[in-house]
Amino acid sequence: MALPEHLLQVEALDLGVDVKAVGLELTDPDNGEPSRGAAAARVWAASLSSLAAPEPWALDFFSHLDRLRPYCREHFITFREAAQRCIVIPAPEHTPLAALLERFEGETFGARAGSRLVAGDTALEGGLASRGVDAYHHAFGNYHFCAVCDFENGFLTLLTAKLWASEVVRRLRHPLEKLGVDVARPE
Repeated sequence: MALPEHLLQVEALDLGVDVKAVGLELTDPDNGEPSRGAAAARVWAASLSSLAAPEPWALDFFSHLDRLRPYCREHFITFREAAQRCIVIPAPEHTPLAALLERFEGETFGARAGSRLVAGDTALEGGLASRGVDAYHHAFGNYHFCAVCDFENGFLTLLTAKLWASEVVRRLRHPLEKLGVDVARPE
């Protein structure tokens, strides 16, 4: 059996009494460094899609929008302007999603999943424009999850009242196994 290319550790995080969170850390099992680049972006793309299913989901960007808009247009990625400084990208297909995540892995941005997306959430989107991912703190209960994407450092932090670490492992193990990822809880 071949050694995994990546290790995804999943654990419950203690972010305070009013926040339930699950942390995901993607590393190179050989050196423990964060996994980056195209292969890591494919893992994160599969993870976001698998965790959100079957809910509608989107990415939320609130910085470097002057680089994001032309990238999305050039790659035919649908987006909408929300609030003054927020762009929402509804669930891209896997290949363009992986390329987008690789291109912007040095940025911190958000993701969210849940039926609330369908109706829109102008309050949250306005908060993202002014406070970044801190806006998720009081909104995550309205969603399947809200997530902070820090892929440069190998992290995805889920704020969720609906997913436990064990459920995250269950949802990700099979789809990520195909990508050479060992999904586990820390020892």
